[in-house]
Parts: sequence; C-alpha cells; structure tokens
Amino acid sequence: MSAPERIVRAGFIPLLDAAVLVAASALGLDRREGVRIELTRDVSWSNIRDRLAFRQFDVAHMLGPMAVAGELGLGSNPHKVIAPFALAEGGNAITLSTPLMAAMRAAMDGEDYPDVAGAHARALKRALERRRRVGEAVPVFGVTYPFSSHAYEFRLWLASAGIDPDRDVTLTVVPPPMTADALRAGLIDGFCVNAPWNVMAVEEGIGRIVAVKADIWPGSPEKVLGLRPDWWQDQRDTAERLLAALDASALWCAEPANRRELAAILAEPAHVGGRAALFETVLGGDLPVDPDGTRRALAAYVDFRPEGANLPRRSQALWVFAQMVRWGQATYSPDAARQAAQAFRPDVYRSALPGRAEALPDSRIERSPDAGPDFDPDAIEAALAKIPAAPPGASPASD
Repeated sequence: MSAPERIVRAGFIPLLDAAVLVAASALGLDRREGVRIELTRDVSWSNIRDRLAFRQFDVAHMLGPMAVAGELGLGSNPHKVIAPFALAEGGNAITLSTPLMAAMRAAMDGEDYPDVAGAHARALKRALERRRRVGEAVPVFGVTYPFSSHAYEFRLWLASAGIDPDRDVTLTVVPPPMTADALRAGLIDGFCVNAPWNVMAVEEGIGRIVAVKADIWPGSPEKVLGLRPDWWQDQRDTAERLLAALDASALWCAEPANRRELAAILAEPAHVGGRAALFETVLGGDLPVDPDGTRRALAAYVDFRPEGANLPRRSQALWVFAQMVRWGQATYSPDAARQAAQAFRPDVYRSALPGRAEALPDSRIERSPDAGPDFDPDAIEAALAKIPAAPPGASPASD
C-alpha cells in the first residue's frame, strides 16, 4: 500500500509568474514527489501575508520584498517567512493611462520624444510641471504592495527624472487583479504590476506601457516561494519534496517548447484566467506596449529559471533593504542589514537540491541596467550616502 500524499496548502495571486507553482500541480509533478499542492487563488498580497501568518497556508507565491519586510517586522501584521526558492524574475511593467500619455506628449511641445523608459519619465516630469502651474491635482499611481519590487521600480523610474515619489505624485496600493479596472474607472492614472494585467490594459486600449523591469533593475527580486518557518521545521521532508517538484516545474516552464501548454494552463479560470494566445505571446517576450500596435521584443520577459537555477540570493534581499532605507521604510544599521539578508535562504535551496546551483554564489554584485551604478551588498551604507535622504515622514502606502 503506497504512502498517503502529503498535502501542501499554497496561496497564489493570478499572475503569470505563479506559473511554476501552478504547473507543478497541473502537471502532477508534485504527486511524483509524494506531495499534493492544494492551490488557493487570492486577490491581494496582504491576504497572502495574513493567511500565511494565520496558518491557512503552508506556503505561498510571494513578493520577494514581503519576506524581507517580515524579517524586519515592517508593515501591518508582520510575520517572518523564509524564501528558499525564486519562482520567477521579470514581468513587471509601468503602465500609464492614455489620457496621461496624451498630456505628456503635449507637454513636450513637439520636442523629440524617443520611445524609451527615460524619455517617458522626463515627459511625465514636464506634464507634472504643467499641472502644478494650473493647480491641477497630482496623478495617482497604483502599486501592488508597499514592500514590493513594483513600488521600488516605480519610485526609481520616477526619481530618474527628478520626480519625488512622495511629494510630486500619490502612490496607493491596488491589488494586481484590480489594476486595469481601477485605470479604466479613472481612479488611478497608472500602475506597476506583473503580467498579464499590464498587457491587458494595453489590449483594452486604456493604457500604455512606458517601462519594464529590465529598463529599471532587471535583477531585482521578484516572486519567491514563502514558507512559514514553523512549517519548515515541522515538515522538512515534505518541504524538500515540494522544492524538488518546483525545481522540475521550473525546468518545464522555462522550456520554449512547452510555452503553448503553459499558457493554456495559466488561462484556466481557476488559475490566472484570460486568453491563452495572449499569454503565449507574452511568455515568448513579444510584448504589446501601445494600443496603436507598438510592440517590444524582450528576451526572457518572464524568466522561470534565471541563470539556470532558482537560487534566492542574499544580495537581492540586501538590494531590497537598501530600497527600504532609501524610501524611509527602514533605518540602516549593520545588524538590520544582516537580519534582512536572512529572509532569502540559499542554504535551504542547496540542502534540498544538492548540486543544482553549485556555480552560483549566495551573494554578488547586482548589476544595474545601462550606465547606472551597480549594487554592492557589502557597501550599502556608502551607496546610501550618495542618495538624497527620503523626506521626513515619507512612508509607504498603507497595506
């Protein structure tokens, strides 16, 4: 008589980068390892956080910065989680409403306006100056969670053009599946979210993608598997079996030959829901960015197996910590930096998947795009000293 399957209760948000978790269940890769993933689709990251904390979930599809915030005790209802597996990198995009885009073009007064992320940011700066002169309200932009790559990438993109994210605009939290709805209703003027909600706004003709993650900081941590520490301690064998299943799923999801089947799986209403053909196109890196038909070709737009492994790097956790300090969410100290680094657990990954990431270091210099400064996890204080301090009272939107 075979041993009973071990149940793993897993929460996820309907996004394409939940694919590794979803496919592991849909393809039976979990049962092959003697576990069964019970998937629960949720709507917001605060729900994911709370349901993990209250033991309704054992594990979850999670924003990488959520794990760092939990480790540092930041935000409402903070609880520690460990992140031993990176589910995906990439997929984020900043999308602005078509009326705001029209105002940006008008503000350029016929000047050259190349279709690149930096030029869009500078055009927004000009539009904001016009608004200020005539007394119009500042635009409202949605981010999916205060402690998220989306929030930090939006802030970095705004700051690149001299826009103060805490004074010149309003940032508010909008759950990922509601971003396009909020844009359509005129409640926000733009948002940063992962696929498919960014491209869905473009397809509907209500938004224009002006920057993607690769334009801002391509190696920044995206989604991870978050585990309750007590569950890891009590169910270590089950957890290691789960990681083996996810490793196999990441290999499968990263294979281009499987893209059509993966898109069909994700398009099911119980998973992400949507048009499989659109998902397949986006997974292939063919991104619609403008309702006028303009597209971008982006290799590995959503990467399910970055660098051939799903190792969570401690340097990524420290990149998050540096952003938290820069934007007034945390205070720097060497002890706080060491604590933040503990959120990502390459040691657990290596223990569960021996030999899988032997060539990859636990920490490294994180390279920025283009000519921007790289991030040295051993020189955080020096890097922060070169950046203007966050204004007094600057804080994330409520979560």
